[in-house]
Amino acid sequence: MSLAALHLVSAGGAPVTPVPAETLTRYIPVRPSQALTGSQFAESISAMDRPQRELAIRDEILKGNVPDFLRKLVPVDLHWQAPDGKILTATIFVAPDYLAIGSDQDFLRIPMNLYTAACVAGQLGFVLPTKKMVDAIYRQSQFHFAPQPLAPGPQMTSTDYYRRHNRMIEEQARAARIPLGALVSGDKKDVVLTNRLASNPGRIAIYGWHRAEGSPIQPLSTVHGAGYADYSHGIRLISRMVLVAGKLQPIRELLKDPVLSRILSDEGPIQDVWALAPSSMQFPANLAAIFPSN
Repeated sequence: MSLAALHLVSAGGAPVTPVPAETLTRYIPVRPSQALTGSQFAESISAMDRPQRELAIRDEILKGNVPDFLRKLVPVDLHWQAPDGKILTATIFVAPDYLAIGSDQDFLRIPMNLYTAACVAGQLGFVLPTKKMVDAIYRQSQFHFAPQPLAPGPQMTSTDYYRRHNRMIEEQARAARIPLGALVSGDKKDVVLTNRLASNPGRIAIYGWHRAEGSPIQPLSTVHGAGYADYSHGIRLISRMVLVAGKLQPIRELLKDPVLSRILSDEGPIQDVWALAPSSMQFPANLAAIFPSN
């Protein structure tokens, strides 16, 4: 079922006010005609230090250098059974793969730290997923990649590892004949929203990288600082609007609700997603200060 159709009929069959699919992606700028390809961007950041690279990633995405296929969101349903036995359902709209820089023909899935991820997601009209959303996306994905970890060590944060891992994913996609724009998962871990960030400020939350049987390699973790990013991390964009009972509602408000939040989060309410994942207005002025060893 297309995204446009889901805007016309809810999961329960109730009529919904029509909303063009483009409404959910309207804040993503049109990709410039002379924008760098993924390979060209990777080369341009190859000699940068980590703070410089994060700024380059942020600026490239915010000027619209995002492949067209990532602008076509895919509906994913989540459910929760209330104490009275009633099944509550919400439909979120998600990017089919992890955020990338470049064209449909040549793109680089690009890891980033929490500050960069929250900045670009917020500016483009999206949020980061919860753990429950990541699980639902995996279950409903049309294709599942087999996770491909690289050798651990300090090189995990290098641009070379970013490129190597992206090539491995692309080789797997070609071998499995995975069409561009299909909902996929298993290629990266997710940077996620969790209430643990409230009790562990200055950290980044990572979860996922599911195996074929559905179990994640990475349990929910806040071991790394918010300035950390490595090749295995992916940024999945989730629309700020969610479909509930036939109406599009702000996901921020739904996550605050003591009952409805349980559809989207197995932790219950998340009071303020913008406070947990620093917004674009909170992007640190001195990026070098947020790059600890971890």
